[in-house]
Amino acid sequence: MFFWADQVSRQPRRKRIRRGGKHCQPPVLRLPFVFRLPSILLLFCLGLPACVLAAPDADAYADRLVERAHALGLSQSRQWHALMHYRRNWILPGVTGQADDPAFYLARRGKTDPRAELDATLRAFFAPALQETADVQHPQCRFVARYQWLKEALDFDPARLPEQPCPRFSAWREALQATELTLVFPSAYINNPSSMFGHTLLRVDGSDQNERTRLLAYAINYAVNPGGDGQVKFIFKSMTGFYPGEFSIAPYYVKVKEYSDLENRDIWEYRLDFTPGEIERLLRHAWELGETWFDYYFFDENCAYHLLSLFEVARPGLELSTRFRGWVIPVDTVRAMAGQPGMVKEVVYRPAGNTRLRERLDELSGDERALVRRIVDGAYAGQGEVAAEDWLDDLPPARRALVLDGAYMALRHDTGRGRVATDESARRSRELLLALSRLPEVTLADPAMPAIRPEQAHGTRRLALGAGREAGRDYLQLSLRPAYNDLLDPPGGYAEGAQINFLDLGFRHDTRSDRTRLEHVHVIDVLSIAPRDAFFRPVSWRLGTGFVRKRLADGRRPMVWRSEAGAGLAAGRWERLLGYVMIEGTLDVSGRLEHGHAIGLGPKAGLHLRPHPQWKVHLYARAQEFRAGMRHHEREVALEQSLALGMNHALRLSLGERHDAGSGKAFAQFAWHVYF
Repeated sequence: MFFWADQVSRQPRRKRIRRGGKHCQPPVLRLPFVFRLPSILLLFCLGLPACVLAAPDADAYADRLVERAHALGLSQSRQWHALMHYRRNWILPGVTGQADDPAFYLARRGKTDPRAELDATLRAFFAPALQETADVQHPQCRFVARYQWLKEALDFDPARLPEQPCPRFSAWREALQATELTLVFPSAYINNPSSMFGHTLLRVDGSDQNERTRLLAYAINYAVNPGGDGQVKFIFKSMTGFYPGEFSIAPYYVKVKEYSDLENRDIWEYRLDFTPGEIERLLRHAWELGETWFDYYFFDENCAYHLLSLFEVARPGLELSTRFRGWVIPVDTVRAMAGQPGMVKEVVYRPAGNTRLRERLDELSGDERALVRRIVDGAYAGQGEVAAEDWLDDLPPARRALVLDGAYMALRHDTGRGRVATDESARRSRELLLALSRLPEVTLADPAMPAIRPEQAHGTRRLALGAGREAGRDYLQLSLRPAYNDLLDPPGGYAEGAQINFLDLGFRHDTRSDRTRLEHVHVIDVLSIAPRDAFFRPVSWRLGTGFVRKRLADGRRPMVWRSEAGAGLAAGRWERLLGYVMIEGTLDVSGRLEHGHAIGLGPKAGLHLRPHPQWKVHLYARAQEFRAGMRHHEREVALEQSLALGMNHALRLSLGERHDAGSGKAFAQFAWHVYF
């Protein structure tokens, strides 16, 4: 892997480059003027004071360029704002640059004054020539995208503003050999907070590459380096802008190994239709950003958001980033790009190692899967040419190939999780590959692309309008969820078994009292249900926190802060029937509770089934015994059903009964869900 720092060594903070003759004034002897005059005349005749006279001429030409830029309104153009990462302020008039590295803006007020920044940039281009080093670049080279755009817009006179050589940029650009750009979307990885909503990066495809050699391309990535920070610390710092985010470049195969092999995330590649000129503009700006850092914010100024800024430099008319205010989810930016007419030329699906293994195992019978398990467990290790052993001779060549290929992938899977020693795995993997090579030629198909791609799935925002009855009282309810997906939402495009509800707000109107109030605020509700079998042994888990209403013995329903966590096991198949069991703990905090809090623990069990591809059913029962703080118990049993009407509409019916604080209350709710 190499980063921009390897191509553009990070510069120390330095003073602004001085312009004019101050860099080239020759020393003058301090003699009386009458003695100096002949020398001055002689030097003038010889033409040596050219640098002294060049400064006023350069200043005059710089003034002319500044005036012309003002007349053309370049500082207010979309291209200049894209290059400088200006965004309109939410409340006050004007703009603010989103780059937080002070070296990115040349003017003292450049972060908020586009005109002052343009003036300072133009004047910086007149800096004297210098010898480029690992730490120093001429402004024309450091800000090569700005220079080329202003050169085209103002038609620089090369005699009065000579173009400086930029050997490092030229070498970098030549090495890329870029002819195409591909937007890459590794799907969500719920076990890592930084990737629970997915990720986006940009692959730069070279002229000499094809589908077989794309892994050798380079990828431009925006991310943070949390160092040794744990997950809780990472979440806090990434939400509050305490991390500097930077662009980097690395071989694409390194990113594929990280996302597909280590984290088992499917990768989607969207080949984009940018012209050669647009690609050139994007890469020039990417060079400029190689030394620049931005304050990283998990929900808005994240990987997806800043990648859009590169596309806007390439094609300013896109105006993609202005669509997103408050939060930016990677799959939504993919959807925004794919929604541009003619933008996506082709979509390539790169399944993760786990996906390939599951697909292969699905092709095998029960006996064949058991045979694969025995091979991986080493039952036949060291027996030589495994293809010739009796335990495979009874299988036709095509089935034998499936078993051997499945065993190879399962062995690699177990090795990656530390269940098989690396040396032992290498020896047995080689044995399996040799056995495969001795079989008659058999085509082993890769997993097919899913019917619904991520950008075709339901919208990440959800509005729910419903009516229901609880404890004998009728109500109307409105809920809004900014992100992201739950287990009963329309299928396709999201990781199966992964639920992330973020900032889900619910308001309830009691028809009897004609009163409306806040019903719940689910700040975060994360659930991962992953079935276990002979090959995969994940732990299912849940984590959530937010405000909910809790019924007390006197009938009141105050708002309490509730945090829940649990872990357990699941078995079955999502497309058929899946069951799970968990142990959950609950902490309620409120001044309305006895002792101000209540701590409970208990089991939860449930069944998920899918009678039809668009019809999901969830039956569950849970019990909590609160033995610390306010002592009481809670019981709940419920049946939830969701019927998808297309991709962005669904009907949901919930029926059940709750027992809390000693009383049981039945409930029923019917709701229409709209996704956008």
